[in-house]
Formats: sequence, C-alpha cells, structure tokens
Amino acid sequence: MNEIALIGKKIGMTREFYKTGQSVPVTVVKMEKARIIQVIEEEKRGYKAVQLGFGKIKNSKLSKAMKGFYTKKNTEPKKKLKEFKVKKTENYKEGNEFGLEIFKDIKFVDVRSKTIGKGFAGPMKRHNFSGLRATHGVSVSHRSHGSTGQRQDPGKVFKGKKMAGHMGDKFRTAQNIEIIKSDTENNLLYLKGSIPGSKDTEVLIKQAVKNIRKLTMKEKIEVIEKAKKIPEKKKK
Repeated sequence: MNEIALIGKKIGMTREFYKTGQSVPVTVVKMEKARIIQVIEEEKRGYKAVQLGFGKIKNSKLSKAMKGFYTKKNTEPKKKLKEFKVKKTENYKEGNEFGLEIFKDIKFVDVRSKTIGKGFAGPMKRHNFSGLRATHGVSVSHRSHGSTGQRQDPGKVFKGKKMAGHMGDKFRTAQNIEIIKSDTENNLLYLKGSIPGSKDTEVLIKQAVKNIRKLTMKEKIEVIEKAKKIPEKKKK
C-alpha cells in the first residue's frame, strides 16, 4: 500500500465519454512532483517517516533557518513540507522524486482539501434547522435557532452547541473517489465526481484507506457489454 501522498491543485470540472456514449463528470487536478527532503529514522525521533517537499519558492521568501536547512540537504527550496509515516524507510532515499506514477495501479483514492467558505451563516443554512413558526405570535425571529441553553443550572451554553457562525472553509476528506484516468505527460489526474474546495484549491491525494470492492466505471461498462451480447446468441 502507498503510504505517501501527493499535493495537487484543483483546476475545475469537465466530463469524460466512454465508447458506450456514457458521460461521467470528472474533476481535473494538476499534480505536483514530490521530492524526498529527508528520511526520518526511528532511532532519532521514535517513529519512521518520510519528509516530502512540494512546489517552488523564491530564495528571498525563505527564513534564514530554512535557507540553511535546504543548503544542508543540497536541494532546491520547496514551498511546502509534509511528513508521512511509513513502515519501511529502506524504500526511500533522499533526493528521489515521485509523480503521478505512484497511482498507476490504484483505482480509488482519498482526497483532502478545504471546502468553499460561505461566510457567516444562520442555523437554517448551516445546520439544517427548521426555524420557528411562520405565524402564531412569532415576530421577527422566523429563521432563528430558538433557545440555546438552560436556566440557572448549568447556567451556560455547552461547547459545540449548533448555532449561527462561520460556515465552510474547513478541511474535509472525500473517500473512495475513483480515478477515471491519469495524464502523466501533463501531470493531470481525472477524478470521478466532485471534490471539496473551489478552483485553485490545494488538494492532498492518497491511496484509499478502506478496502473497496465496488466496480470502476470501466468494469461496469464491461459487465453491461457482456450482458448485451448473451441474449443475441440465444436468439440464434
């Protein structure tokens, strides 16, 4: 199983057509190559991990400490550093690069990105509250959330109470998303359906954690095609 992940940028949505004429909505993600900056051993930190660097950054934007770090590692500066825990560090060497090829035989991935921010939202939009009554003495508080707490005991509003507030702009993971196709020349990954976030959102993609037995689109179409051919033979 792939223990490392790649970072990409959500470009937008389009659709893919199959020979059968079926169209599938896809999200296009521009992937970045990841470089191993350092391999972390258990003796030093108590766990095994690989630190990957993504994206380019100007030298002038680096702090003095980070300039020294990259000079020591003898590698070009990276915009983002991420650590991934691994079972075996022997498979990884400093300076190695990874690209889309790590998803070559993988059918399903998990996608983590920041959802679209919706600003300050009321309880009806944010938590699907039904609101107060439209008539019978309710005045100017039809879309309010009603009472939030109790009386003198406990004399406070509990943490996590569903109320109006900032909606969206949170990290969310979409699981078991099918890879429709990957374009290694242009570093593009085509994922079935939608993924969290707006255009140009940073997206973290890794192999699906769950063991998925569902069929991919290609496999489904193959099953349909076989089913179509069987009745024709019976007619003869």
